[in-house]
Amino acid sequence: MNGGRHSLDERFAGEALDPDVWLPYYLPHWSSRAASRAAHSVRRGELRLTIPPDQPLWCPDRHPEPLRVSCVQSGGRTGQQPFREGLTVREEQPEFWGYTPRYGHIEIRMRGIVTKRSMFAFWLSGVEDRPEHSGEICVAEIFGDAVGDGTAAVGMGLHRFRDPSLTEDFSADPLALDVADFHTYAVDWRPGSLVFTVDGEVVREVGQAPDYPVQLMLGVFDFPAKGDPAHATPPVPEMVVSHVTGHPLD
Repeated sequence: MNGGRHSLDERFAGEALDPDVWLPYYLPHWSSRAASRAAHSVRRGELRLTIPPDQPLWCPDRHPEPLRVSCVQSGGRTGQQPFREGLTVREEQPEFWGYTPRYGHIEIRMRGIVTKRSMFAFWLSGVEDRPEHSGEICVAEIFGDAVGDGTAAVGMGLHRFRDPSLTEDFSADPLALDVADFHTYAVDWRPGSLVFTVDGEVVREVGQAPDYPVQLMLGVFDFPAKGDPAHATPPVPEMVVSHVTGHPLD
């Protein structure tokens, strides 16, 4: 079910995403591949995700809040991650199992440029081969309005969503770091246990965990409704990733 790939060591060599690992779309079944394609580039060993000023809204007639997003994901199934009741699929998608681990050490080295209307994040979402397999491990979620001078509130933890076996356990606590610089965010995921680290230091522990495969998701988001009307052209948020790795734990 995970395509035989038991580990990942993505250093973004070359000039394009590896199509066997990554989809450059954000939940395309709710809109389309064309309408959800990430603005991205791969060069000099880095993945860059941006939201240029002319990028259209994502699902503008369906999503309750205006949203623009550039996201890549390592798996995908039609119908996963519904954001409201009664959604219907607009573009059927083939199943994709690029890298879909169940347990392990999973980490990302990234930095971001965000404003009060944007955020960037790295999270692991249940593949939803069954609807209840929807829990989410959030490794790092950083909103621009929670970034200060040399500090940032970094969201991490567990979202239960439609998994009745899990309990919501998530918080965004301030850490002494400049998110515009590279930092390594990681989780050690074992049965019944999640240990989150930043630059190798343990910052949060959760005594429960999903028990099914997940897909990796990394993206940058813009929320136009939070913008300053005085700025006709919104600042361009950016997420830069130098590596994403995952391997089984002993």
